[in-house]
Amino acid sequence: MKQTIKAALLTLALLAPTAAWAAPGLGGEIYGATVSPGEFELESRYDALAGGPDDGEDMLKLEMGYGLSKRLRVGLQGEFEREPGGPRKAEELGIEAIYTLGRVGGIDLALYGEYAIGLDGPDKLETKLLLQHRPGPFDLRLNLIAEKELVSGARIELSYAAQADVAVAGDLRVGVQAFGDLGTFDRVFPAAGHMVGPVISTEVEGLGPELQLEAGYLFALGTTRQDTKGQFRLALELEF
Repeated sequence: MKQTIKAALLTLALLAPTAAWAAPGLGGEIYGATVSPGEFELESRYDALAGGPDDGEDMLKLEMGYGLSKRLRVGLQGEFEREPGGPRKAEELGIEAIYTLGRVGGIDLALYGEYAIGLDGPDKLETKLLLQHRPGPFDLRLNLIAEKELVSGARIELSYAAQADVAVAGDLRVGVQAFGDLGTFDRVFPAAGHMVGPVISTEVEGLGPELQLEAGYLFALGTTRQDTKGQFRLALELEF
């Protein structure tokens, strides 16, 4: 299993990673593996760390995307970070794409690629293998991530993002999100940092565009606890 994951991530890295997040999941989104053709999306995400030396550090991420076909979605995203006690700074501008591969054994598969233009650092590449399973009211997602700064000697960093949620009443969904580091190709699955916690989301219709709201809190685990105790998450998305 370990060799399979390494091979998949290496293939993605060669095909198409940002540097590792200040904390796993900060500004991170867990992508599904399907595309809605003709759909235009606007999203804002605000994440803030709570407790520990990094208390007050936050990330504002703005993104827009469009489904060009049933297989291809393209988008732009910008990240604006603020260190504790400092001003908000533009970190990067990213160009991204999702290409669906189809369904295997009830699991939807897709590839994600992003080129991030560094506004306060080096340019970066990011790739993800997106997996999604939707049995009944459940939605299970796993993103396997490879990322690399475009500077000499920089290693490919591996990480993951996962979510499991279920519809409990109408458009109200509750679940769990998890983010974490997986090391590098030289050292996979080391002692590392993780973020895990509950999430709740809902949709609001009747306003013209469909409005989606998401809120959650992640608890720091492993080495991440050296820097923070947790992370507040809030996201707003409009679909046209």
